[in-house]
Amino acid sequence: MNLKKSLIIIILILVVDQISKIYVKTNFVLGESSAVFDWFKILFIENEGAAWGTKLSDLLPISESAGKLVLTIFRLFAIFGIGYWLWDIIKKESPKTLILAVSLIFAGALGNIIDSVFYGIIFDNSSNQVATLFSSEPYGNLFYGKVVDMLYFPLIDTTWPEWVPSVGGKSFRFFEPVFNIADTAISTGVGILIVFNKKAFPKQEKQVEN
Repeated sequence: MNLKKSLIIIILILVVDQISKIYVKTNFVLGESSAVFDWFKILFIENEGAAWGTKLSDLLPISESAGKLVLTIFRLFAIFGIGYWLWDIIKKESPKTLILAVSLIFAGALGNIIDSVFYGIIFDNSSNQVATLFSSEPYGNLFYGKVVDMLYFPLIDTTWPEWVPSVGGKSFRFFEPVFNIADTAISTGVGILIVFNKKAFPKQEKQVEN
């Protein structure tokens, strides 16, 4: 896979990711949902932290504001690292599987970085109102944006039987995380590296001396 094909994949993912996020931000109030099917809903939430909403301030003795800034800066460094890796494997004509996977990971990471860096200065608050794009009263500052999530797949939404110890009578929902297109690209890329590891990282055959 060459650089042109990799860029096409990255641009397509970024366009779909950002269009979906902007649409949700400008049409949904925070927490609002819309059912597409019984097992698929659009549910608007905002993620201020890392994966699954984890905040650095929950793990380290720092403020939420400082944790958010550190996380965004870390993501920026990660983007540059992944970008260099992608450029390097394309230049070395590495396997298509590896280039595809890294392209997906790079596109997904960049998609969420856009939210973290810019959304705080181009949108106003989504609580109890539909956000305005390029608002004169943005909800945050540069580097303090919140990542928009909206894809929700409650494939199973039921209640544990009463006879089950500890959880009997309590609600059970699968799959509960809410995510976005960028997250999907990252997960797909990582999945490709795991499932097709041998194709992505083929062992070079050793030449046997005669």
